[in-house]
Amino acid sequence: MFIYNAPLEKLIALDNNIFLTKVHCPEIASVIQPGQFLNVKVSETNYPLLRRPFSICDVEDDSLFLMFNILGEGTKLLAKKHIGDTIDILGPLGTGFNLGGNYETAVIVAGGLGAAPFPYLVRKLDDSKNIKCFVGGRSSHDVIQYGMKNILVSTDDGSLGFNGTVVALLKENLKSIISFKPKIFACGPNAMLRALKEFTVKNDIECEASTECAMACGFGICQGCPIEAVNHPERYYLVCKDGPVFNIRDVVI
Repeated sequence: MFIYNAPLEKLIALDNNIFLTKVHCPEIASVIQPGQFLNVKVSETNYPLLRRPFSICDVEDDSLFLMFNILGEGTKLLAKKHIGDTIDILGPLGTGFNLGGNYETAVIVAGGLGAAPFPYLVRKLDDSKNIKCFVGGRSSHDVIQYGMKNILVSTDDGSLGFNGTVVALLKENLKSIISFKPKIFACGPNAMLRALKEFTVKNDIECEASTECAMACGFGICQGCPIEAVNHPERYYLVCKDGPVFNIRDVVI
């Protein structure tokens, strides 16, 4: 784990108020894995007081990419940074996705900004794996396809692609998914993950999910990000330390 003042190299505005921040950080770029995250101090002052967690979106040589939209004061400050400004980042943190295993097809399931961790995962997957990406959002404005490939899109309001949730789209494609020995990698709102858990358990499909939670320290000291465990003697895991990626059957979402 490193604390690093990373120079900002690019701030890229994508569609739908989505931003990509590129920072130079060779120490972290050389070791971080898909699904891990960084805790970012968005200001040089004590406001906001707490760091903000960001999934690692991609890695390019010695640089890292973070994806975010503007929701509050923290992300608003991050979007106002200039090239050459330094950003105080702590990482890599958490447990990422396990890319190994005896599966043929990696099925990416992303809801809204849950697409953030997948560009790096898609690039890191073994060339022998097929990749299919299911990307959903409430409307066309919430669908993020950056860094994906072989994409099927769903929207709750039918404004783009399949009319329905991304899990409903999975159900529509169940036969083609099952026939190619899949493993699902997922990230998105809790409602999506709950529906996905029911779907994967019913159809006996392996699934790892990146969960979301408010975090303070980012490495397990504050005990502020519990998630209820299934059949675990201590009852709870910590999202920041034991996750954010879990086997979806191991946690109560």
